[in-house]
Amino acid sequence: MAKRIIDITPKTPTTFREEKPKPPLEKTIPSPLFTKKKWWEIWWGAVFFILILVGIFCYFTLSKAKIEIWPVTEIKTFETKLTVANTAAKTDISNKIIPGEIFETEKLITEEFSSSGRALKEKKAEGVIRVYNNYSTLAQTLVVNTRFVSADGKLFRSTEKVTIPGGKYEGGKLVASFVDIKVAADQAGPEYNIGPSTFSIPGFAGTDRYTKIYGKSFQDMTGGLKEEVPQVSQEDLEGAKKVLQERALKESETSLKEKISPEFILLEKAIDSEILETFSLARPKDELEKFKFQVKARSLALVFKKEDLEKFVRDFILSQIGETKKFSEKSLKLNYLPETIDLKLGKITLSLKLDTKIYSDIDQSNLKKALLGKSLAETKLFLENQPQITKVEVKSWPFPWIKNVPKDVEKIEIKLMLD
Repeated sequence: MAKRIIDITPKTPTTFREEKPKPPLEKTIPSPLFTKKKWWEIWWGAVFFILILVGIFCYFTLSKAKIEIWPVTEIKTFETKLTVANTAAKTDISNKIIPGEIFETEKLITEEFSSSGRALKEKKAEGVIRVYNNYSTLAQTLVVNTRFVSADGKLFRSTEKVTIPGGKYEGGKLVASFVDIKVAADQAGPEYNIGPSTFSIPGFAGTDRYTKIYGKSFQDMTGGLKEEVPQVSQEDLEGAKKVLQERALKESETSLKEKISPEFILLEKAIDSEILETFSLARPKDELEKFKFQVKARSLALVFKKEDLEKFVRDFILSQIGETKKFSEKSLKLNYLPETIDLKLGKITLSLKLDTKIYSDIDQSNLKKALLGKSLAETKLFLENQPQITKVEVKSWPFPWIKNVPKDVEKIEIKLMLD
């Protein structure tokens, strides 16, 4: 058998790549029991469950039926008389009397005013002259108004009758006697306010007595004046009186109103004010630049409480409409006018006019029992068929999809619509 010869031709050398060593295998961590996604699912599930519980709770605790009822109404007018008496201790509906109360206040005002009058004030200077008798041992009598002339020619007169004792001889010489007498200037004016001087007696002129009987002053003559001075006039006093009387009355009334609290009603004509006294030390023609005047006033009022009036009005209306009717206090219009006011007797007679809405009473307690568990539509139809009701609205709250009235009367709210 012939041998087969195979020619082996060398191939192109193969290029070998150096293989990088494989990284070591990461350690495998087993997956957790709950993934993040599962935790969110559980959380939302819990929230949903809580919301269901809250909804159930609200359904059984908060769910209510709100029923608005418009009853049949009519406007009625009532008129009556009411007496306010300060002798009444409490409200008397049958006799139409409510208690009143007297408030009183006094106001004393004193003010200084300027005098507007003017007067010429004249006064004679006065003083003392010592008159000497150096004429004889016989007494010398001088009558009232005996004239004395000073060295500078100012004339004075004696103000009283005087007798000058006679002189005495001593050692063969006549010693003059004397007496002090009061004199006043013949004319008013400051020019007679002279200093010490010697005086002659003109009545003795031409006789030996002229130089033997004479006078001397040892002090100044004073008090002489002639000037215009302020003077209080009758008009000043009357003007001050008028001004203060008006102010005292006004301030007295203001003080009285401030004293009365808002709980009382004060009628404008139920106030009486009077002047108690007017006084001034000044008199007409008093020489004063300013003078004071004083006035005292008193104010009193008869008032009554709003609460007593409102209670009387409520009770009076209820007594007129009967037990099956009620009235809307919000719709009430009250007008009152005083007919007579006698503050001395402490009485006021008021004329009252009352306008209000009247409607039939609705027994809400029995009505709620009758509506328990009814559907809202049935409830509405039932109420609209009541003769004393004109309109009804029924709602569930806070879940409008609930169609039945709760079976608990505490969860039924009825509101009367009277406006």
